[in-house]
Amino acid sequence: MSRKIKDAPGVPLRKIMASLAKAYPNAHCELNYSNPLELLVATILSARCTDQRVNLVTAKLFKKYRSAADYARVPLPELEQDIRTTGFYRNKARSLKGCGQALVERHDGQVPNTMEALTQLDGVGRKTANVVLGNAFHLNYGVVVDTHVTRLAQRLGLTQKKDPEKIEQALMALVPQTQWTQFSHWLIWHGRRRCTARKPDCRGCELRALCPRIGVTTPI
Repeated sequence: MSRKIKDAPGVPLRKIMASLAKAYPNAHCELNYSNPLELLVATILSARCTDQRVNLVTAKLFKKYRSAADYARVPLPELEQDIRTTGFYRNKARSLKGCGQALVERHDGQVPNTMEALTQLDGVGRKTANVVLGNAFHLNYGVVVDTHVTRLAQRLGLTQKKDPEKIEQALMALVPQTQWTQFSHWLIWHGRRRCTARKPDCRGCELRALCPRIGVTTPI
């Protein structure tokens, strides 16, 4: 691991990252996409929805909507029905249509590759922007902070902050920039497969010897 990795007070981050890399050598974004626009759409749809459900919806959606202009001109009720099963579909449909319009009007129909431009789009915050930048463009602008990353960062003692942007800043200060995206993948995969919210598998956890288990009451 890079010498630039900084251990949090009392937390062996270098060893944690090495263990995660060994446990999840193929960790990646689990949303299906073939271009930046598709990843942007899928990430917006993933809010309060599983990647599995989003992938089921986008399998049909991406055949119907192939450009930003398609999202910009579709009647809102039609788009709502096309994404209904992802939940919160009215808000998501407005965001997708607004994104489509902004991309057409300001970016020649293309998804921009900067944090500033992405976060000016409807429904796009730092988390969504980091997903798109890190995976579609391979640019490490920040750490993706979702519910899994929040939970693991706190349980591992990397930060006790609760605000997503403050959590992101804390993790960015510890992890080398070249690994921000991959570190996000490792934590998300571990959170989904081992360190779940209600019943973390501490007994079988690859980080068992390294984790202070902050806030965890499940017996080992």
